[in-house]
Amino acid sequence: MSKQDRAIRTRQTILRAAAKVFEEHGYQAATISEILSEAGVTKGALYFHFQSKEHLAQGVLTEQNNKFKVPERPSKLQELVDATMLHAYRLQTNPMVRASVRLAMDQNQASLDRSGPFLTWSETALDLLEKAQSQGELLPQVVPSETADVFVGAFGGVQAMSQALNEYEDLLDRVSNLLRHLLPSVAQPSVVASLHMSASRGEVVYKEAEALMEERGVLATAAD
Repeated sequence: MSKQDRAIRTRQTILRAAAKVFEEHGYQAATISEILSEAGVTKGALYFHFQSKEHLAQGVLTEQNNKFKVPERPSKLQELVDATMLHAYRLQTNPMVRASVRLAMDQNQASLDRSGPFLTWSETALDLLEKAQSQGELLPQVVPSETADVFVGAFGGVQAMSQALNEYEDLLDRVSNLLRHLLPSVAQPSVVASLHMSASRGEVVYKEAEALMEERGVLATAAD
């Protein structure tokens, strides 16, 4: 194994450990000592990759959507649905994503910049909505920038509600319901009728994205 490969693996080990500790204890209560113990690495190795607990948290936040990409679709609204359902599925099944979402939703951490995931989701939604508009998928009165903000805000609220009520057990059903209620207000009826928005969609897209990664020679880590 090359030096670079070892460094990449060590960084991922540290991130997975930090994600576990952040998810269990939250950002403020988490300590570097706990992360070091969970990761099984030296303090020097940790600080080589991350200068502080804040940098570790930012690394976990960045990992939220860092690997899995939704396959391109002819319908850009379907692509938006798929990105949303994929995230919901990974939130149920992936500790790194759960830790990232917990950090992003933690309003008590004023010292931590939690804007990254929200901005990324807003940019993704806006891009796909603008493309959908150019293809005639949206209703005439829709303003993509406004819809993107509403979409991301509603999606965040559904995640928070599912986590509070049952630790994301019903998240896929709740997200499917959100999409079925929201999209008819912005999409052409014929487009809405063609969209796949069921709770099982997330797993379907996950398997497609995983297959694409394998085709491209991208090795998924254990955290994925």
